[in-house]
Formats: sequence, C-alpha cells, structure tokens
Amino acid sequence: MNQKLALSRIIVEQHELKDLLRRQKSDGVLERTASLDQGDVSDISVPLTSEEETNAVAESLTLRLEALRRAHLRIMAGTYGLSTLSGRVISDERLAADPAAELTIDEAENER
Repeated sequence: MNQKLALSRIIVEQHELKDLLRRQKSDGVLERTASLDQGDVSDISVPLTSEEETNAVAESLTLRLEALRRAHLRIMAGTYGLSTLSGRVISDERLAADPAAELTIDEAENER
C-alpha cells in the first residue's frame, strides 16, 4: 500500500477517534451528573451499567488509537506493511481494509 495514503488514513482515523473519545467522556460526565440530579438511588445499577458500557467503548477506542500510533511509527521507521511477528509482507488488500494491520491474514487467524 502506498505509505503516504496509509499515513493520511491513519492520521484521519486518529483524529476521528480522539474526537469520539472526547465526546464520549463529556457525555459520560453529563450522564452521571444527570443521574445524580434525579436523586433516585433506588436503582443504582442503571448508572453503573451505563458507566461500564462507556468504559468498554473508551477502552476499545484507546486500543485502536494505540494500534494506529504503532502503524504511524512503523511508517516512520520504514517497516510499515511488514508483519511485526514474522517480517512477512502484509497484503495491500489487508492494509487497505485496516491500515493499522500488524499481522498477515494467516498470522491474524492463527492468533484467534
């Protein structure tokens, strides 16, 4: 895959994910504040469940950001498009589908 195109896609996705994280954190604070303002402590599990879901989404977004950061570093190091496990070439099709891919398709399937 063209590294300039990959870098562009990575940077765009990083910005989108950072914006999503900011909005999610802001929404979570507003949601917790609203639930406290309602004064109904009879069902404390509802806000906790919502907070757990929010935390799970934030963790998923953070993991994706980390993968994109590693891909960005590989581009800068000249190792982008090579498996971090074996050094084998990752197909252009796989990189087009996921510019942060670190493994070949076969390696990724074996990781499951």
